[in-house]
Amino acid sequence: MSASRAENSRFEALDLLATMVAVVQGDGALLYVNAMFESVAGLSRRSLMRSNLFDWFADGAQLRETLTAVMRNEIATGRFDGTLRRAPLAANELLPVHVIVTQIEHGSDRVLVEMLEIEQQTKQDREERAIGQVQANKELIRNLAHEIKNPLGGIRGAAQLLSMELNSRELTEYTNVIIHEADRLQALVDRLLAPHRRPHVVVDVNIHEVCERVRSLVLAEYAQGLQVLRDYDTSIPDFRGDREQLIQAVLNVAQNAAHALVERIAAGDARLVLRTRVARQVTIGKQRFRLALELHIEDNGPGVPEEIRDRIFYPLVSGRDGGSGLGLTLAQTYVQQHLGMIECDSEPGRTIFRIVIPLP
Repeated sequence: MSASRAENSRFEALDLLATMVAVVQGDGALLYVNAMFESVAGLSRRSLMRSNLFDWFADGAQLRETLTAVMRNEIATGRFDGTLRRAPLAANELLPVHVIVTQIEHGSDRVLVEMLEIEQQTKQDREERAIGQVQANKELIRNLAHEIKNPLGGIRGAAQLLSMELNSRELTEYTNVIIHEADRLQALVDRLLAPHRRPHVVVDVNIHEVCERVRSLVLAEYAQGLQVLRDYDTSIPDFRGDREQLIQAVLNVAQNAAHALVERIAAGDARLVLRTRVARQVTIGKQRFRLALELHIEDNGPGVPEEIRDRIFYPLVSGRDGGSGLGLTLAQTYVQQHLGMIECDSEPGRTIFRIVIPLP
C-alpha cells in the first residue's frame, strides 16, 4: 500500500460523520476530506484535494491564525464561526459554519478541521428537543389516561345504576348526558393511547400507495373545491414499515390541511400537493443516513397561527375551534416510530409539512 493510500485509510472513519471534516497542513493544503465535505461542495474528493482550504472560506485569515496557534501548541483546540463558500473563491452561495480545529497528534504538521453547518446544528437541537418532547408526552399521556379511566368508569357505572332507579323521564335525560360524556372522554383517552397500544406491523411499504390511499380519502370528504395534486418521484424504493400507521400519519396531516383550507374550498381554489423526493446524506437526530424519503404535504391555506407554531405537535393543541389537537401528535409519534421526523414550515398562503423517513 502506498503512503498516501495508507494515510487515507487512517481517516476512512471520518466518512461516517454527519459534519464536514478535512485534514490539512499548516499552509491549508488539503490531505483528506470526508464524504460530507464532498456532498456539500458538490465535488469529488480528488478535485477537493487539489484545492486549498483557505480558499473555501470567505475570510481565510481567522482559519490561518487558528491553524498556526494549534500547530505551535499554543492551544489544543480552536473554535470560531466562519463562512464557507459553496465553491472556492465564489462570492455567493455562502454557508455559515462553526469551525473546530484540533491537533491530530502532538508535534504533527497535520490538523483536523471540522465544520458544522450552523443551520444544521440548530436543526439537530430542534429535533432532539422534539424527540424528548415525544417521550415526555408519552409518559404524560399514559399517566393521565390511568388517572382518568378509573374514576370515569365509576362515574359511568353509577349513572347507569341511577337511571335504573329513576321513574322520571326528565331525570333520566340527565343520567344519559353523564353516560354520553363519560363515553366521549373514554374515546378521547383511547385515541391518546392508540399509538402506544397498537402493535407495530412491519411490511414492505410503497410510499405512493400510501399517498394514493390518503388522496382518495381526502377527495371523498371534499369532493368539490379542493385539488389534491401529485408530484411523485417514482424511483423511490419500497421500505420496511407499518403501512397503516403511515397512512394514518399522512392522513392526519392532510386532513389538518384540508380543515385549514375551508375558506378556499368554498371559493373553489383550494390546493393540496403530495410531493415525494429522495434526499441524500440526511441527519436525523444524531444519526446519519445515506438515503431518505422526503414527503411534502403542501397547502395554500392561511398558515399555522404564529402563537401555536412552536407547539403544533403537542397533544391537545389545536388551531381551530372543535379540533381535538391529537392529529399532529399522533402523526409525529407514528413517523418517529419509523426513525423519521416531521417538521412544519408555514407562512400565509403556503404551509409545508415535511416527513423524512430513512430508506434502505
